[in-house]
Amino acid sequence: MKVEQVAAQLEALGNPTRLKVYRSLVRAGDEGLAVGRLQSKLGIAGSTLSHHLRRLILTGLVTQERHMTTLICRANYPAMNALVGFLVDECCVDAGCGVTEGKTAA
Repeated sequence: MKVEQVAAQLEALGNPTRLKVYRSLVRAGDEGLAVGRLQSKLGIAGSTLSHHLRRLILTGLVTQERHMTTLICRANYPAMNALVGFLVDECCVDAGCGVTEGKTAA
């Protein structure tokens, strides 16, 4: 994963509203949430939600799919896992913190 992509994703998640949107979609699971339901759940204006969703979509953290007249938003779990993996894959590599092969950090 490229550092530039990671930086863009972290920057997108650095906004409190976008982080709330993203967490709601992560919690929703594979079915995702309709934009209208997400809007009412978070209590934000449609234009505001649209703006924040656009940033999350552009960074690859969220996908959007149209079902007739409804837009369904979903967390992109492979992208989320790649981001988290990027952050933890090399944990303590230079520090020798005692994590050895076959054991995972808590």
